[in-house]
Amino acid sequence: MKKNIVTKISFAALMFCSSAQVYAQDEAPKSALKTNYEMIYNIKQVDVESFSDMFKEGNFFGRLRSNSFMYNWEKESTTQKNHLTSGLGGSLVFQSAVYNDFDFGVGLYYSHGFTNVSADNASQMKAGSEVLSRFDYSNTGSQDMGVVGQAYVSYSGIKESSVKVGRQLVETFYTKSNDTKMIPNTFDAVVFDTKLLPKTSIRVGYLIDEKLRGHTDAHSVLVYGDSSSSSSTNPAWDENDDTAMHKGLTYTALKAAGKPTDAPLIVLDAHNKSIENLKIDAAYYNVPQLISQAMVEGNYKVALNDDLSVTPGVRYIKQFDDGAGAVGGAAYDGTTTGYKDPTSLDSQMIAARLVTQYKKIQLNLGFTDILDEADLITPWRGFPTAGYTRSMARYNWVANTKSYRAELSINGNKTGVYKDVFVQLSALHTDADESKGQFDENYYYASFVQNLPMMPELQWRFRIGYADTKKVNADSVDTRLEFNYLF
Repeated sequence: MKKNIVTKISFAALMFCSSAQVYAQDEAPKSALKTNYEMIYNIKQVDVESFSDMFKEGNFFGRLRSNSFMYNWEKESTTQKNHLTSGLGGSLVFQSAVYNDFDFGVGLYYSHGFTNVSADNASQMKAGSEVLSRFDYSNTGSQDMGVVGQAYVSYSGIKESSVKVGRQLVETFYTKSNDTKMIPNTFDAVVFDTKLLPKTSIRVGYLIDEKLRGHTDAHSVLVYGDSSSSSSTNPAWDENDDTAMHKGLTYTALKAAGKPTDAPLIVLDAHNKSIENLKIDAAYYNVPQLISQAMVEGNYKVALNDDLSVTPGVRYIKQFDDGAGAVGGAAYDGTTTGYKDPTSLDSQMIAARLVTQYKKIQLNLGFTDILDEADLITPWRGFPTAGYTRSMARYNWVANTKSYRAELSINGNKTGVYKDVFVQLSALHTDADESKGQFDENYYYASFVQNLPMMPELQWRFRIGYADTKKVNADSVDTRLEFNYLF
């Protein structure tokens, strides 16, 4: 309780101190928000000659936010109820100036959640559950989250390289801030970036702990909580409770198997553009003594004229079981039914797409195939099917699942300011394996994003997804409305 009070007071004080720095430029906002929820800071850090100037010449970036969710089922039952959730809050990020190649950053985040779901039924909350902490809500009734989401020190005195230490956003193929609710996904980590190799960027991270979006405290990267990890109500919500978390890797099961319950997540990302028009991406993660995964991808752009291009792309993922399968099984929901080897997490994915770009119109035709081996385990908000067959809230990486998606987007850009409405429409078909308890689904999605032309600091977003399933009474509508004011 005392920690929450201190966080709220600190947040309010910083918001007040930053009021003198409210956006005053006409050309571009002080900061902007891309459609994938990554922040763009248009005011860059400057070099200074004293420690005190790191504060004086630093910059505050504020954000006021409202995010609302309405979830409706085809038919309600004891486990699926129509519900409303909404979050109201914001964030304040301070980035210091650079002194002797050092700089630092702090980010405070706050959300107050509103919901018509009682604390006893918090498990029924779907997409909007992270506007509050379900763990705190069910144990104390608190609907507030106040957290230090960023607190890091960075050093850039290495040629073409930098290292950042502390709590931070870590954007890699396997880890994302994925700030689609109220508070981003962050990590306590050491991250090294370098561009020493020609036309190549590399990021290596050693991630000690994670703080998921609906959490007020950090937790292990790959542990599902149970009564042995916490004596509180709903202990699973106090560890990694991401939707895609492997629920067989419980604290008790890992301890019994002699596996670590505090293993780090090691990630590597590499991007190369040595060959003209060809972009090669590679990624890797490893949770020691448990599981690892590697990805390689290639996209080749063919310009047909100044306005029209086509880009075929392929992606391959290989997952290596380093002991987790024997503990938790081949499925991330902790079951074994329908799997050829129920104790192995060795698996693979193949994917292909064709992206056609005409001026501001893009058509993306994608396909993914998770081979009939084991589920892919990536519960850190990075999605293996992203860019191919990933649509809002769809986790289509269960073994023996094939997915097909057509996505049309209009008015996309890289600035994060959408004066013309950014439109995204997609239709996704998932061919699932019924023997594993899954079911086929058609999913239709529409998204609209715009920064008000007369006030580009204010952005609205409306997103809606309709699931047409082969499971009785499982059809649903997921509706989301969000406002962001950046200053």
